[in-house]
Amino acid sequence: MKGKVALHNLGCKVNAYETEAMQQMLEAAGYEIVPFEPGADIYVINTCTVTNIADRKSRQMLHKAKKMNPDAIVVAAGCYVQADTKKAEADASIDIIIGNNKKQELISILENYRSGQQKTTECVDINHTKEYEKLEIDRTEEHTRAYLKVQDGCNQFCTYCMIPYARGRIRSKKTEDVVGEVKRLAASGCQEVVLTGIHLSSYGKERPEEQENLLTLIQAVHEVDGIERIRLGSLEPGIITKEFAKAISSLPKVCPHFHLSLQSGCDATLKRMNRKYTSGEYYDRCQILRKYFDHPALTTDVIVGFPGETEEDFEETLDVVRKVRYDSAFTFIYSKRSGTPAAAKEDQVPEEVVKDRFDRLLAQVQEIARERSSRFEGTVQEVLVESVNDQDASLVTGRMGNNLLVHFPGDASMIGTFKQIHLDVCKGFYYMGTPAE
Repeated sequence: MKGKVALHNLGCKVNAYETEAMQQMLEAAGYEIVPFEPGADIYVINTCTVTNIADRKSRQMLHKAKKMNPDAIVVAAGCYVQADTKKAEADASIDIIIGNNKKQELISILENYRSGQQKTTECVDINHTKEYEKLEIDRTEEHTRAYLKVQDGCNQFCTYCMIPYARGRIRSKKTEDVVGEVKRLAASGCQEVVLTGIHLSSYGKERPEEQENLLTLIQAVHEVDGIERIRLGSLEPGIITKEFAKAISSLPKVCPHFHLSLQSGCDATLKRMNRKYTSGEYYDRCQILRKYFDHPALTTDVIVGFPGETEEDFEETLDVVRKVRYDSAFTFIYSKRSGTPAAAKEDQVPEEVVKDRFDRLLAQVQEIARERSSRFEGTVQEVLVESVNDQDASLVTGRMGNNLLVHFPGDASMIGTFKQIHLDVCKGFYYMGTPAE
């Protein structure tokens, strides 16, 4: 073995995929993967910069790694170091800096460092990068389900978001490469793939001459034998047209679960955020999905307390939440991110006002979500068994196509199989069930 390596991931599902890819690269190169604890020779932290809090957590994990073993090599990779390389270079806890689009070179960077022992910075000009980084996985620790990064970068420049500055412009993995990766995952026993990206709806748009887009990608993945479910990551509302919804509804492997980011239900706030839709347009897209899918699960993200938000603006957001009736929602208090246009605005909303609105929104979201979840009680549904239950070894945990979890009697031999399960009792955001066979 070339040494013991501990990895730690911060941030989104794209980051998680890249961390998994780096781990598999290290294993193939002869390194031993160990827990993120004292005793490792090398620590690799895949960082996040989406908020100031994410920046702080990234620094804390880097410093923790160096404290656990002062002689270890600490590698800082990803968005935090890409967004502020100079700050990372000044941090004595960091030995190697690897920006986005350079993670594919982790092994050679590590070996070069070990031969010279000089602080190393490997960052590209991400704002002018057109190459899609060649990272791949051939298995997943979840065994039955794999998050698959197919797209990187963002051209949207929402005024609260740092990611376009850390990830660069849109670029996509070629369809043939995605299909090859999916085939390898299927051969490893994976039953479900979740297509994800920084701005998934932009897939293929940077090379229109090749006529690859998200729909053609989904259709290609649908043809892979062994993959039984295709789930989509976060989508921009604009991609949901009648044509798109009709086309994917004809593909039985596509899960009826759609995450459409709302952020705000107030048109004035959406404009200040630089979002590219109105609340009315957003609602229409939700209705399109409900026309072409039976009981689709709709989920979303909502930000409370964006600069300039009035009580009337917030009420408009509540109105949209009540109209759409989400199956679940990620609710966030607006967090100032240094370097974004929104952070410089003077009309920041007082903290106590934001907290009150957040609590009211969360209560509304949870009430609706409980009602939505319970609509399947007493029915029989297909469930993909994912694991033995963490709390009770006599139970297994599985997932429905709409993403709801189900716990029912079983054992490890059932993992990776589909079961028909009677949904006995809804517990709010999951079910207790019994096999119907």
